[in-house]
Amino acid sequence: MNNHNKTNTDNQTNSTQNSHQCQAKKHARGHKERTDEARYQKLPHDMRPYGGAAQRDPLHYDAHPYPSMRRFARHLALHFDAPRTRHSYYRQLRLIHEHSQRDPADITEEMLRDYFLHVKIVKRWKPKTIRQAAAAAKLFFATMLGRDEWKIFSQIRAKDEDKLPVVLTRQEVIRLLRHIRLRRYRIPVKLIYCCGLRLSECLALTIHDIDATGGKLWIRQSKNQKDRMVPISATMIEDLRRYWKLHRHPLLLFPNVGRGDCPPDKVAARMRSATRPMPVSSLQRLVVAARKELNIPVCTMHTLRHSFATHLAEAGAGLHTIQALLGHSNIDTTMI
Repeated sequence: MNNHNKTNTDNQTNSTQNSHQCQAKKHARGHKERTDEARYQKLPHDMRPYGGAAQRDPLHYDAHPYPSMRRFARHLALHFDAPRTRHSYYRQLRLIHEHSQRDPADITEEMLRDYFLHVKIVKRWKPKTIRQAAAAAKLFFATMLGRDEWKIFSQIRAKDEDKLPVVLTRQEVIRLLRHIRLRRYRIPVKLIYCCGLRLSECLALTIHDIDATGGKLWIRQSKNQKDRMVPISATMIEDLRRYWKLHRHPLLLFPNVGRGDCPPDKVAARMRSATRPMPVSSLQRLVVAARKELNIPVCTMHTLRHSFATHLAEAGAGLHTIQALLGHSNIDTTMI
């Protein structure tokens, strides 16, 4: 948790690119020596911790159903930086070709119109999913294949429903936290509420993202590849420090325990040698189970982020302050 440890002998500059990559991989895999801030900043982005569900880049798939989809994978690599975005767009095109049972390059405008009618009327997709499918289709057919004359893309309408997000009361948050008995689950849940983090942001945190002296928490390479800083209380920092001392992972704050049953005396050793952060599904399932036992009607991990924002607004915080803390690009999102 101390960000000023600069005495590690591994700070020396590597003489070749290969040795640099080997050292980076060694630290990314949970090397037993502690990683310092300088080495963490030099790690390639794909070797830094990622707290969300890992998605494989379509560019690296072993095979593609059609040459046009291989070309689309290369096209996506030029348009988007995040592998998860590329994966989502490629998946939408795969669903189109599976529905039509043909090479997507051979699909006509009328076939594509029938597909969107099917997912909207029959499958009843959410508006956000329909918009993503339309964006992927437009990128493939209009941008890549040059079918700019197609009118289907201007005809698709999928407006979000005006639903307010679910928010817990302060007492419900306290009950939820007290109900989670295992510290390795309770601490990240508490941190998400106290700092208004996204689940993936929380689980990807490292020991170098906490400035205990300044009371700051750094969120690095979050949604839309943005960095931001949020304040963190001294009490929460002390909770994190005590939790880290249980496993003492050289980099991760919330390392994965791994699969299968593990005796309590072996948990710390497993976490210390972990190569990935805790999976998001672990906390998601835990909170759903806890809210059912507590008879809370609706509660997910993201509900805690909504609750953080609402409780701040009720306490008199300005919307622009809350927007900055949440990392929203649009103030309208915060106003909801």
